[in-house]
Amino acid sequence: MEREAVLVGIDVGTSKVCALIGEVGRDGRVTVMGHGTVPATGLKKGAIVNIDQTKRSIAEAVERAERLSGWKIDRAFVGVGGPHVESLNSRGQVAVTAHHREVTQEDINRAIEVARAVSIPNNREELHVERRGFTVDGQEGVKDPLGMSALRLEVETHIVTASAPSLQNLTKCVQQAGVEIDQLVADGLASAEAVLDGQEKELGVAVADIGAGTIDLALFIEGSPFHTAVLPIGGNNVTNDVAIGVRTHLLVAEEIKIRYGTCDLRNLVDEPISVAVPGDDQGRTVSRLELCQIIEARMREMFEMLRSEMAEAGRVVLPAGIVLTGGAAQMSGAAELAREVLQMPVRIGSPERMGGLVDTISDPSYATAVGLLHWGAAQVAAAETTRYESAPGRGVIGRLLSAIRNLFP
Repeated sequence: MEREAVLVGIDVGTSKVCALIGEVGRDGRVTVMGHGTVPATGLKKGAIVNIDQTKRSIAEAVERAERLSGWKIDRAFVGVGGPHVESLNSRGQVAVTAHHREVTQEDINRAIEVARAVSIPNNREELHVERRGFTVDGQEGVKDPLGMSALRLEVETHIVTASAPSLQNLTKCVQQAGVEIDQLVADGLASAEAVLDGQEKELGVAVADIGAGTIDLALFIEGSPFHTAVLPIGGNNVTNDVAIGVRTHLLVAEEIKIRYGTCDLRNLVDEPISVAVPGDDQGRTVSRLELCQIIEARMREMFEMLRSEMAEAGRVVLPAGIVLTGGAAQMSGAAELAREVLQMPVRIGSPERMGGLVDTISDPSYATAVGLLHWGAAQVAAAETTRYESAPGRGVIGRLLSAIRNLFP
């Protein structure tokens, strides 16, 4: 494989920090060369609450990835999560100014700038301005208007914003860990890169990355993001409910949740479960049915919140349904319960389209980290295309130069 670039993705989550080092081939395939995953400290519901602890977690994850791969990490694509991540859609319209009335890159850029001129509070920053589609003289559904004859050009954009102080804190932690930032990427959009395919995006699909502290949601229609949001609920809420319900501490609650838990009560075989209880050497026994009823109730609430959030995004039809990913999506029966609540197709999504050291990072909890590598690979490909198009022999000037060279060999 001819190497195009070596990229790094860092997912700073509520429960873990993961650093991945990937090699991108000329064919766009990502090969994972190193990974480092450590328990996260200093974060709550995706937000940094302790700078020093978060910095140490990032530095440790980076160090482990470096040791495994033999590469030194100095730059990375970094995921952004937390309920402060929001989105909106905006349109911009301009007159095509070129004398030959063909849409140029300058016209496209001007239309995007008009769309970006929306009122955003001073305490928020733009993370992404994604082009959803163009309208050329009233003709909708144009993906790339470059070179088309037109009088007016309109673009619809999807703008993702985040809290400026939150972004500054994250940037500070990453930089203090010795890493510069290539780009900050919304976790939901990164996860989508890892678990969705192009056909699903074209049909209409949602991806919900259910982490420990939050759910990162992204809706796609006609190949582009339409709605991005983060819900302040996750797997830790289930663990907390279990700890309260069976009267034990969090570590034991997490253990029995993973070992015995399910969201599907229809096919449940009840059995007694021994639970360690603080201050009681004998412990106690609870029924598996009691445990799973607690789990099912909280997971049902999560999916109801997802349903409400998706409804607020507008009257959107998603023929490809929703793809659940993230650590908490691995709960037994999650897909079945989601189908019942959301009334749409549901599948569990794991990271795809990668090679190398994939055994330990192929489960849904690594969707964001792998997606950051795919996002970076797409940026590399876009930059390469830009260089190719602007090289001698490409574009109007390039073709003219080629014609002159052919006349005078």
